[in-house]
This record gives sequence, structure tokens and C-alpha cells, in this order.
Amino acid sequence: MMSKIGFLGPSGTFTEEAAHDYSPDSTLESFPSIYSVATAVSSGIVEFGVVPIENSLEGSVTFTLDVLISHEQIFIYDELVAGIEHCMMVKSGTRPENVEVIYSHPQALGQCREFLERSFPAAQLEASLSTAAAVLDMINSGYRAASIGSARCAELNKVEILERNIQDNSTNMTRFVVLAAKDHEPTGDDKTSLCFSFEDDRPGLLYKAMGEFAKRGINLAKVESRPTKRSLGSYIFLIDLHGHREDSDVKEALDMIRPETSMIRIFGSYPRWIG
Repeated sequence: MMSKIGFLGPSGTFTEEAAHDYSPDSTLESFPSIYSVATAVSSGIVEFGVVPIENSLEGSVTFTLDVLISHEQIFIYDELVAGIEHCMMVKSGTRPENVEVIYSHPQALGQCREFLERSFPAAQLEASLSTAAAVLDMINSGYRAASIGSARCAELNKVEILERNIQDNSTNMTRFVVLAAKDHEPTGDDKTSLCFSFEDDRPGLLYKAMGEFAKRGINLAKVESRPTKRSLGSYIFLIDLHGHREDSDVKEALDMIRPETSMIRIFGSYPRWIG
């Protein structure tokens, strides 16, 4: 595949590595936020966009979910899963005991929580837009600072690695999705991601919706909820299921659910990742 792919930048993020792994021959272009990657896809600046959507330790990337919910012009075209190995890095000459502030993306800080509490209990944690941006925040900081990111990021910015593989779990995996202006054609081994919400909160609404999938033997890979941001206690339900939205059983289930919902959005159908 040769195309132009946008990714959550700057250079050195795990998302850049995932984008390169997905399509080594493509031209990669970095963007400062998940929202800007999605906007670049919907406006045709890039053909595809790679963003993180779920981590095995920290769960869903809420920024990505919110973008999928709000951007009706983009779809999930594909997915890939990659192992994440975090490094603690500092400007040359900074001693561990002198570190005052640690920068990284909120997901990375969460994935290294136990290490940070054990090794840097007094350090202030500061959120950055990405792990690669965190290194720049560290370099430009007036504090004796450190950052968390990839070994490639340390190499690109010529900073010192204090410790490698600092994530709390050795099986730290992140799922990335490939965004596009349309989703993927059926392959026979697919997933579909969608969301829906209800106008009111009557008993059994969610149970009934889940039952439409169950009675057709459709496996639900993930079910979670997000606030609608309209009122307290109002939720959007997000589902990953096995099957393509063009499959007859999936279409039937969605047709049965649709009249019960106030909103339903199909994020896309795409090939299921097999590691």
C-alpha cells in the first residue's frame, strides 16, 4: 500500500511506529492531535490516519472515541496491535534523584504508574499531547525534568535513557485504528465498531439491544459506555462485534436496534487483527 498516512506526532511516537509498520512504503505526515489527524482524513489531506484507540493497561483512548462519535465523515478502515515499551529519559547529566517534573502523554503516565510511584514518588507529573511531544516539553522545561516515551524518541532527540521497559506490565499492548473516508469491504473475518444511545432510560433497553446480537450468535468483543455530555447519567454505548455490517445477521440485528435508539453510528467494519 502506497499512500499518505497521517499519525499522532511529532516524530518518535508509538503511533508513528505503528503507521510505519502498517504501510512501510507510504509517506507519513505528523499531526499534533488525534482530532487533527481525523480532520486531515475527512478533508482529504491524507488518505489514512493512524491513532491509538485502546491500551491493555489503561483501557480506551477517550480522545479517539470522542472523535469517532463526532466525525461522521470518517470510518475505521483497519486495525493493528503493537507492543509498547516505555523508556524514562532525561537531558544529559540529569541525575534521577534530582528529577522534579516528569512529562508524558496521560496514557503513558498511567501505564507506568507503579514505576513512577516507586522510583519518583515526589516528582510532579505533567501531561503532554504525545510521548514525542513530552520529550520536547522536557527539553524546553525550566525544571530538572524527565519524560517517558520510546527508545526511538530518545534517539531522535539525542537525550539520555535512564531506564528501559518501565511499563507496569510486560504485556503492555496498544490497539491502533486506521481511519479513512470509508470502511473496508468484507473479508470473511471482520469486526464492526459502533455506538448508540437512547432518548430515555427505560428498564431493559440495553438488555434488549444486546439480545438482538445474542439471538443471532454475534459475538460482542467489547461493550463500554461514555457520557453523552448532555446531562448527568446520560450515556452513549460503544460496541465492537465480530462480523461485517454487510453480513445479513449483523444487518438484521442493527435494523432491529435502530428504532429503539435516538442515535446510532457505525464507526466502520474492518479486518479483524490476527497477531
